[in-house]
Amino acid sequence: MKRLLACLLLLTGSVHAAETLSLVFAGDLMLDDGPGRLIARGGDPLKPFESILRQADYRIGNLETPVATSGKANASKIVTFRSAPAVLRSLQGRFDAVSLANNHSGDYGQAAFVETMTLLDAAGIRYFGGGRNLAEAHRPLWIKQKGLKIAVLAYNEYKPRSFEAGADWPGIAWSEDSRVVADIRAARKAGADLVIPFMHWGWENVREADARQRQLARLMINAGADAVVGGHPHVTQGAEIYRGKPVIYSLGNFVFDGFDEAPGRTGWLLRLTLDKAGVVSWDAVEARMDDDGTPHPNPEAKTPCGQRGDKTPRLCSTR
Repeated sequence: MKRLLACLLLLTGSVHAAETLSLVFAGDLMLDDGPGRLIARGGDPLKPFESILRQADYRIGNLETPVATSGKANASKIVTFRSAPAVLRSLQGRFDAVSLANNHSGDYGQAAFVETMTLLDAAGIRYFGGGRNLAEAHRPLWIKQKGLKIAVLAYNEYKPRSFEAGADWPGIAWSEDSRVVADIRAARKAGADLVIPFMHWGWENVREADARQRQLARLMINAGADAVVGGHPHVTQGAEIYRGKPVIYSLGNFVFDGFDEAPGRTGWLLRLTLDKAGVVSWDAVEARMDDDGTPHPNPEAKTPCGQRGDKTPRLCSTR
């Protein structure tokens, strides 16, 4: 009888262990300019992180560029991006989904944005935070693996408010407070075990989250989010734990060139371990970008980390 109970306990433990899912978030994937030229020469900006990415069950990044041949650059913007369709080969097998909710998705207008979504569909890469209309833009990315049902939402918070999807025109999702709360609650009602917003927010090159980011993070967690992940500032911004839920304010860049100072050439690859109760543990692998914008792992670096029950983040190396 004791032997039978021991076997049952071992089996139960194995089942519980199998119910965790590893979810990875990367910051800005800018595949124009240096990274685009590297890919055109036959290079691969994601090769140094390939083994780390492949260890995860699901991988998400922010696509900081339209991928298209159509459209015309927005003359009112100082910096615009448009990447060649061939760059998607670098994402295939490394990223399962990308967020379109950022301030560069509309750089070449609606036609290029729609072409981007069409090319992503053809490449087998899912997208969220943008769509052919408002309903599509606010539709969650549903991840259904290992017995978990996870809803990931994406929003742009970067002002001025522009290129927002409408009832019958394409664009991105905007982080209007009431709509964000409604989306989180709707995902819960639809059966989500976990809800994770992926934000494009904050001020560029500022190393700390501002009051608006903190207010919105708390609003989302109070509405039912299990973690909040952010990007856009081109630098990392640290993390906190609110009501037991991790908030990682900015992952910084991941594939990006054109930055001279170390903070702009340093990002985090966030790794979350999840179960039905929420985030079990999390850490971040530091990425250091070279002159081509290629990220290289720096596992010796001390980066934010935590586990269930922590009151504040710790610093860990990921070697």
